[in-house]
Amino acid sequence: MLQKFSLSRRHAVALALVIGGSVALPMAAQGQALSKSALNLAMIAEPSTLDPMASTADLVGTIMQHVYEPLYTFDANWKMIPMLAESLPKVSADGKKYSITLRKGVMLHNGRELNADDVVASLKRWMEVSPRGKALSKEVVDLSASGASGIEITLKAPYAPLLPQLALPSGMAAIMAKESIATPLKEFVGTGPYKFKERRPDQYVLLTRFDQYSARKEAASGYGGKKVAIADELRFIPVPNANTRVEGSLAGQYHFADLLPTEALNRLEKATGKTVPILTPSFGFPYFVFNTKEGVMASLPVRKAVQTSFGEGEMMAAGFGDTRFFTAEANHFPKGTPFYSAAGSAFYNERDANKAKGQSATAGYKGETIRILTSRQYDFHYNMALIMAEQLKRAGFKAELNVVDWATLVQRRNDSKLWDIYITHSGQFPEPMLSPPQLGEGAPGWWSSPAKQATLAALNQETNPVKRGALWGAVQQVVYDEVPYINVGKFNSLSAKSPALQGYTPSTWPFFWNTGLKN
Repeated sequence: MLQKFSLSRRHAVALALVIGGSVALPMAAQGQALSKSALNLAMIAEPSTLDPMASTADLVGTIMQHVYEPLYTFDANWKMIPMLAESLPKVSADGKKYSITLRKGVMLHNGRELNADDVVASLKRWMEVSPRGKALSKEVVDLSASGASGIEITLKAPYAPLLPQLALPSGMAAIMAKESIATPLKEFVGTGPYKFKERRPDQYVLLTRFDQYSARKEAASGYGGKKVAIADELRFIPVPNANTRVEGSLAGQYHFADLLPTEALNRLEKATGKTVPILTPSFGFPYFVFNTKEGVMASLPVRKAVQTSFGEGEMMAAGFGDTRFFTAEANHFPKGTPFYSAAGSAFYNERDANKAKGQSATAGYKGETIRILTSRQYDFHYNMALIMAEQLKRAGFKAELNVVDWATLVQRRNDSKLWDIYITHSGQFPEPMLSPPQLGEGAPGWWSSPAKQATLAALNQETNPVKRGALWGAVQQVVYDEVPYINVGKFNSLSAKSPALQGYTPSTWPFFWNTGLKN
């Protein structure tokens, strides 16, 4: 039977191929005894940090969204809804002042009630630490408490992406107890349905139910509404090898396994009663980030030559194989969505080695090594990087793959001296400023230019959704003209769950509240 999970008209309609039958409770991870209601969750790697502000890595957001919560979040249709805020904010007539009231009675994991001082301290740290927060801080004139449960944010000018920026789980504007704030974080004190218990590097991150959790009364929807910690424990286990995640799923070792290789779908489909494959279309997009700060890629003419050498269609085929899993197209946003644009499409999928050679010679390229930073944790990253290196070599470039684990890549990409291009991916969201981080200022790649700033200012200061759609086309054109990153295409993801796991909703950042085991 084919079962449908509707997440969003614009984003992902997740399909689970539901297989009947039952399975024994999985073996305990690492030889540790699991309680009856503990969930064993196979992730792609060891998280580089548990500080949700310090990294935009999806893995960090996936884990820590259970511990921390934002003021606002997304429902199942990617609409803004309140989480720790009582309601949507009151906005002044000029669009510059946001007044936010907190929910009363929300408890922190240390046993006291959340207040406005916690929120102000948290958001100020976010604007100092997070790449997304740093970008937003340039728009903020003042952030202050108004009594015990009021927050006021004053902007320099209207800024349409404010609430989506405060809501994103990746690089999260997490609200935490002010006394726990430090750099680096040593205590993880939030308001979420689960609290941090223990981290054993290369074994697991263990979260336990927070019995004093203050749930919202609205029905669960997307990342918001009522959250219930059904399972006693969540155990996030790093399993860097994708095939090991597949075999663990088939053996009943994991209740959930994230981001599996696409070629595993047939095996998972045939494993009746053992595992349930989950195919999520329009999940996200892979992209290559260029180091515009220093090194060979700091030269725009060289970046243009590299762009000409790229064959994105060939990369997507190498990364995902089965055409059910990818679409190669130039537009950053899908057709039928408000931000669809064909701007810059002439520069997409050229795959012209001879033209690229001429451009690189004119640019003054002298055979410098182009260091490509990639990881095997995301199987498709590595496969696309291999193809990219070959395309560069055909165009006369000297390419070198630097293959590291994902945590090391996340660390190294912050140092402009260590790489020239790295590969990553992002979810496909309804607001351009949510992804990729390079659209802000200060993210690895360090793209900044007058054209970028002018087109983004026009986009972000326009609050009319229809007008914003047209303004995005100008931004997309600048991306193709200045090549700070290259959007390779769109992909569908494959994950798997145990038939014993009930209530799981497929999502960009998998979450496990409202999720438990079948008796």
